[in-house]
Amino acid sequence: MLIVTLPEVTPVQEAEALQDDLHRAKIEPYAWVINASLVAAHPRDRVLAQRARAEYPQIRRVCDALAQRVVLVPFQAEEPAGVERLQRLAMIP
Repeated sequence: MLIVTLPEVTPVQEAEALQDDLHRAKIEPYAWVINASLVAAHPRDRVLAQRARAEYPQIRRVCDALAQRVVLVPFQAEEPAGVERLQRLAMIP
């Protein structure tokens, strides 16, 4: 099982509550996916760079306290739909 969240306060809190429910059911998530991260996209625009910096506390929280395995997926200009785009996203040759 993967837990997927956005790098924002409310989505991380909701994902943490889901993980707590799963733990009570004796289910251990394999990893967390932090999706649509501006940090991982390395924006050059000043406003987007500021928004990216705002993601750091939630990314740190997930990495330091909530998950042993974390995948950070950058914000995409286009939806990664289809085999080719998914392979590029996953860096599969």
